[in-house]
Amino acid sequence: MPARLGNQVHEGKMTAAGHIRKTRLMFGVVTALVLGAVSGRAEAQLPIASGKVVSGTLSFDGHSTVGDFTGTTTTLTGEMTGGPDLSSVRGWVEAPVSTLRTGKDKRDQDMNKSMESNKYPTIRYELTGVGADTQAGDTAQVTLRGRFLIHGVEREVEFPGSVAMDHKAVRVRATVPLNLKDYRVGGLSKMLGVLKMHEDIVVHVDVTFASETASDRDSPLAGSAAMGY
Repeated sequence: MPARLGNQVHEGKMTAAGHIRKTRLMFGVVTALVLGAVSGRAEAQLPIASGKVVSGTLSFDGHSTVGDFTGTTTTLTGEMTGGPDLSSVRGWVEAPVSTLRTGKDKRDQDMNKSMESNKYPTIRYELTGVGADTQAGDTAQVTLRGRFLIHGVEREVEFPGSVAMDHKAVRVRATVPLNLKDYRVGGLSKMLGVLKMHEDIVVHVDVTFASETASDRDSPLAGSAAMGY
C-alpha cells in the first residue's frame, strides 16, 4: 500500500473514532440532563400529607425607649391541608395573646392591655397560597400568601419563607416585618411618652406540622421546630 494511501486510511480511522467519542459524550450529557429533569420533577411533585401543629414557638422582636425585647409563646394550635404539591397546601396557625412572655410581668400586662386580649384573645395566620421559588433536596424556598388576624383586624400579607419536607412532616420558617398601627394596636406610650414601644416589630415563624400517624420518633422534623412570631 502506498504511504499516502496508508496515511489517508489511518486518518480516516482516527476521524471516525473521534466522531464516536463525541457522540458518546453528547449522549451522556443529554442522558444526565434528562434524568436530572425527571428527578427534579419527581421531587417537586412529592405529595404532602395533611397534618396538625406538633411543635412551635411564636415570637416577635420589639423595640422601646428602655431597650429591645422579645415576646415568645409555645402555645400553638393549627392545621394544614396537604395535596399533590406545595401550591395546593393551605392551613392556619394561632396562639393566645395572653401566653406571650417578654421576661417582665409589667410589660406583659401592658402588652395584653394594648392588644385587648380579653376582647381579641388570639393571634391567627391563615395560609391561602404557596409559591415555590426554588428547591434543593427536601427544602424549598417559597412565597407564603395569606392573612394575619390581629386585634380584630384582618390584613393580606405575602412574605418569603422556607419549607422542609419529609414523608410525614412539614416544617415552615419565615421572618416578616409588621407594623402594629396597621392592626390598630394603641397604648404604645406610657408616662406621657417617656416610655414608648416602637410600632415596628419583626415576626419570626418556625412551625412543624405532622400527620396524625406521625410521631417524634418516626419523623426527624417533628419536635425539632418552633414557630416564631
